[in-house]
Parts: sequence; structure tokens; C-alpha cells
Amino acid sequence: MEVRNRLEGKRILIVDDEPDILVTLEGLLDECEIDTASDFRTAKALLDKKTYDAAILDIMGVKGYDILEITAGKNIPTLMLTAHALSPENLVKSLKKGALAYVPKDRISEIEVFLEDILEVHEKEEKKPGQWLSRLEHYFEKKFGADWKDKTDPEFWKTMHYM
Repeated sequence: MEVRNRLEGKRILIVDDEPDILVTLEGLLDECEIDTASDFRTAKALLDKKTYDAAILDIMGVKGYDILEITAGKNIPTLMLTAHALSPENLVKSLKKGALAYVPKDRISEIEVFLEDILEVHEKEEKKPGQWLSRLEHYFEKKFGADWKDKTDPEFWKTMHYM
């Protein structure tokens, strides 16, 4: 039995102010139909006239949280991809605002895996982090410290059914 690629033919909106990130993601997600935007205004215009299966948003430089508010309101599964806003506080803020994943840009080569994960979680309508978080657990512990969840927002993590 042939396993179908979950991403094949999916319409993805990618918003980032770094042109090289947009080009990299287009290359990594070549089986998808991609629209890109390098600023809030362009992203909002695209979201106003098109439908998307998922969105990948930068936080800094493009008003990522404002775009996240729009994608969450439209029930578009959204992955936050960041370098400059990489912190436990921004991770929690992203999830509270409706993102289904928060991925550091230095893990961009694995974007297909993370994107497939949020699509699966979205399809199942689960209210907990998907596999992306367990895949990045060691990374976050190394970056933020072993007890980063307890220091950031332990009550939030309990509601996410992760702890």
C-alpha cells in the first residue's frame, strides 16, 4: 500500500521578511502550492482573498502575532518559525494565541516533518502539542534549561496535557 505524502498539493502561506528563508522554504516544500509574503500587509491581503491548508509565520519583522490572530480566526493550522524571538515566553505566547507549533529557524531543514505534524493534530482536532514538541524537547532544554517549562508557565503546560 502506497503512503500518500500529507503535504502534497497543500496550499501553504509563508510569511517572513528574510528572502532567503522564503526561498529555502519554497524549495523544501516543493510538493505544496506556496504563496509567500514578506510583510504584514501582503500576508493580510492574501489571507483575505485565498484559503490555506496551513501557514508558516515568522514573528519579528512581519507582525507575526497579528497574522497569527488572523490565521487562528480562520482555523488555519499555523507554525511559528523564528530565530530572533526564540524564547520560552514567545513559545508559550505563540501556543496561547493559536499556533500549533513553534520551531527554531535552525531546524528549518526538518520543516516538512513539523508541518505534517500540525496538519495531523489539526485534522484530529487535538488540544495538545503534537510530536513537534517532543522532537524539539532536547533542543529547548539545551537552549532554555532543563526546567524551562516550570519557570515559564507550569499551569499552561498542565492544560496542554503534556506534563
